[in-house]
Amino acid sequence: MYDPRLKSLLKEILDDLEIGFDADFGIRLSTNFDAIYGLFERLYPDRDDLAIHIRTLVERLAAAYRQRSPVLKQMDIERESDYHWFLSEKLVGMMLYVDRFCGDLKNFKTKLSYFKDLGVNLVHLMPLLKCPRDNNDGGYAVSDFRKVNPELGTIEDIRDIADTFRKEGMCLMLDLAVNHTSDEHKWAKAALKGDPKYQAYYYMFDDRRIPDQFEASLPEVFPETAPGNFTNLKELDKWVMTVFHEYQWDLNYTNPEVFIEMLDNLLFLANQGIDVIRLDALAFLWKRIGTQSQNLEEAHLIIQAFKACAQVVAPGVLFLAEAIVAPNEIIGYFGHPKTVSNECDMAYNATLMTLLWESIATKNNKLLHASLNNIPAKPFGRTWLNYVRCHDDIGLGYEDLHASWAGYDARLHRKFVTDFLAGSISWSFARGAKFMEDRKNGDARISGSLASLAGLELALDKKDDTAIEMAIKRITMLNAVILSYGGIPIFYMGDEIGMTNDYSYLEDELRKDDNRWMHRPEMNWEREQLKTKKGTVENRIYKTLQHLVALRKSSPEFADHNNTVRVDCRNEHLFAFIRQRDGYRSFCVFNLNDHPELLYKDVLDGNGFETALGVRDRISGKVLNFLNYNVMMEPYQSFWISSI
Repeated sequence: MYDPRLKSLLKEILDDLEIGFDADFGIRLSTNFDAIYGLFERLYPDRDDLAIHIRTLVERLAAAYRQRSPVLKQMDIERESDYHWFLSEKLVGMMLYVDRFCGDLKNFKTKLSYFKDLGVNLVHLMPLLKCPRDNNDGGYAVSDFRKVNPELGTIEDIRDIADTFRKEGMCLMLDLAVNHTSDEHKWAKAALKGDPKYQAYYYMFDDRRIPDQFEASLPEVFPETAPGNFTNLKELDKWVMTVFHEYQWDLNYTNPEVFIEMLDNLLFLANQGIDVIRLDALAFLWKRIGTQSQNLEEAHLIIQAFKACAQVVAPGVLFLAEAIVAPNEIIGYFGHPKTVSNECDMAYNATLMTLLWESIATKNNKLLHASLNNIPAKPFGRTWLNYVRCHDDIGLGYEDLHASWAGYDARLHRKFVTDFLAGSISWSFARGAKFMEDRKNGDARISGSLASLAGLELALDKKDDTAIEMAIKRITMLNAVILSYGGIPIFYMGDEIGMTNDYSYLEDELRKDDNRWMHRPEMNWEREQLKTKKGTVENRIYKTLQHLVALRKSSPEFADHNNTVRVDCRNEHLFAFIRQRDGYRSFCVFNLNDHPELLYKDVLDGNGFETALGVRDRISGKVLNFLNYNVMMEPYQSFWISSI
């Protein structure tokens, strides 16, 4: 609703700036100003200084816009006119740690052909902003949001890479840890010296009275290595909130100055040419006594305010939500868009990832169907990041109710899946490890690389050719799912050549207590060379994946316009869905079992794929013969079926 009061305030602020702006900035600011002001009013009600903070905020937006390069401003205009550009079937991603991939950013610039050969055009460089050498949580304890870790390179290197990517039609993603800073950040250091301004940037208390009230309902993120949620600062005789680790101080967003400073850091990254900003730990942004301080309404308001401000300065930049929460909660981080997002443009599809690993353990689709058919659909115009493995552990975050609908006792089933993936069951092929096991209730998450969890490590150790073949089929099937399901597929570095667990972290004093480093290996460039040698494990995995990526990019129906329809094949071992758009259709079906399974003719006929006229599996290129009313799918086989 039009509010003349806000128009007057905005005019006054802009007049005081005494600097003219082009029409694009003016239109975006006037369009978003009411929303920004309204969000601030809801986040910071009953404040006499609200107008002062709004003024500061607009000044920061203006400064950031002036610093944005003409090239990036032109990109913004192009993406505004094609605001669903990122839903394309042609986007395929890879995530990696620069140091473990190739050493540093200088070397990274020489690896462009590696991504282009596979078909990857969206690269997520894992945390590389400046952080302490020792206490850094894998790079998520940031000590300077404007600098890169010196051993990796400089912020100028990032700008150079972003510019190169843009010219090659590729996209660059970087992390921004918005929930906390390192205790070595300049704000934390100032707070330790007694500066009240910066003490107010964190949740800091004189005694345990308020922390104890928080602790009564706060869960522990790392119960084994970082129990509790507060750390005593002996220098000050105060307590600071540290939900993740004692060296990661939680930012206090009830202070509007914190929001403005972190927005400034976000826009700084956007102005380096970053296409996607991964916002870390979004669920934790707002704390309230008496709650678990996750997924609170104010956390969403903060994200909406970040988004509204970014749309003023850098509307071509996307937000990725790192919010690994319950399936019903993750949808909320897309916001409630009409045409463009008012929160995040994409989110990790942790639900699909978890259910795929559950199906590997059970060899059936029962929980896949019970879960995916009973969680809210994402909003139109938003997309998932679909993945099989990432840098983090696997948490079995499906709903207990869905497990019961699938016929399982939720607690016992989690224990079974965890034990299976950890290789604790004698007949399991997986070689993972339990992470952050809760001795009280037996819950645990799982670490391990794609190849090791899929059985390749064990098969190679045993030199069992049959088991190697089966492991490669599992790897292929899992990748075929994420490449065809609605969203952007993203691989973890090394999975494309079947790299297994790296146990060298046990010899590293800084990493030996965090077994997630087993699935964050250094790139083995000797093994990488084997991808061109026919018949090697590396070659078989890589060439198959390369083929699948190329097929995806030639399939307009794989663009993500909420056009994924799951299908019941009347066989609990098959997982299937239809992708359809603009006259293009694919029936994607996957055998989850290590035995052959029947795909029935009438399932395809009933969904408009007329087998009598002929259908073809696009992966193998073969025509499927349904003369006997069904087709036998081999263990872990994938079909992308189209009519001839």
